[in-house]
Amino acid sequence: MSTHRSHSARHRHRRGGSTPASGRRRTGALWAGLAALTVLGASGFAVVGWADDGEKAAGSRGSSPAPARPTDRLPSAASPFGPSARPSGPVGAGSPAPPAASPSAPVIPPTGSGTFVVAPGGSAQAGKGKALRYRVEVEKGLALSAADIARQVEGVLADRRGWTADGRSAFRRVSGGAADFVVRVATPGTVDEICGRFGLDTGGEVNCNVADKVMVNLKRWLLATPVYAKDVTAYRALIINHEVGHFLGHGHVDCPGPGRPAPAMMQQIKGMRGCVPNVWPYDAKGRLVTGPTLS
Repeated sequence: MSTHRSHSARHRHRRGGSTPASGRRRTGALWAGLAALTVLGASGFAVVGWADDGEKAAGSRGSSPAPARPTDRLPSAASPFGPSARPSGPVGAGSPAPPAASPSAPVIPPTGSGTFVVAPGGSAQAGKGKALRYRVEVEKGLALSAADIARQVEGVLADRRGWTADGRSAFRRVSGGAADFVVRVATPGTVDEICGRFGLDTGGEVNCNVADKVMVNLKRWLLATPVYAKDVTAYRALIINHEVGHFLGHGHVDCPGPGRPAPAMMQQIKGMRGCVPNVWPYDAKGRLVTGPTLS
C-alpha cells in the first residue's frame, strides 16, 4: 500500500499556495469483518430512511481541484476494543443521547442525492489565534439531524485534547458566508464520488479529506469499526480528528509502541499494531500523541 505526506492545508488556504495532488490506489477486497457488525447490539445505531430530495444543495460552492488528503483504508483484521478510547468532556456530555438500540442492523443506503442540508446556527470560537470557519452538512434525505451532528463536531473540535491543544489552531462553526472547510456526512456512494474526483478510492467504506471537504462515510458514522463497536461516539471523534488533521497538514503516523495510545493520525481502521485505542491528537496533559512518520 502507498502512503502520502500531507502538506499544510492552512498554508494553502490562507496564502494561495498549491501542492501536488496525490492519488489513492484501489483498496482491494472489502472489509470482511464489517458483516459481523450487523449483529452487534451496540447503542447509537439508527435506521436511516429517505425523504423527498428535490431541493438543491445548500451552501454549495464551486472550487478548483486541490491536493487530495490521505484517507484510512480497510483493516486486515479486527482488534479488541479498549476502554482508553472513550472520550470525556464535550464529546460525551455535550452530545445528544443516542437513539434506542434497534434489534436489526441499520439500513444504510448505498448512495444518495448528492445534495446537502447545512446545519443551522454556529458556535463560539474554540482555540487561540485566527479561527478556521467550517460548516457541517448532511446529505439530503438521510434521517439524521444536521443540528445534532453539528453539536457533536463542535464538541470534538473544542475538546482540550483536540487540535486546539497545539496553541495555534482555532475553529468556529458557521452556517453562512465563507468557510475554510466543510464537514459532510454522506452515503458511501456520494463519498466515493466526491473523493474519487481527486483520485482517492474510498471503496464504499472509508472517509477522506479532499481540498476543503472532510467527507464522513455514513457507514463509519453509524457502525464505527470492530475496535470501537461498543463506543461509536468515540469513533466519531476519531473520524473528525483524523480527517481535520489531514486538512491542517498532518500526515499518517505509525503506532509508537506496544501498549501505547494509538495516535489520532494513525490508520487505526487497518489494525492497532500493538497500540491501545485512542481518538485524541493530544493527551490530557497537552502532550501530542504521535508515532513514527509514514512516508
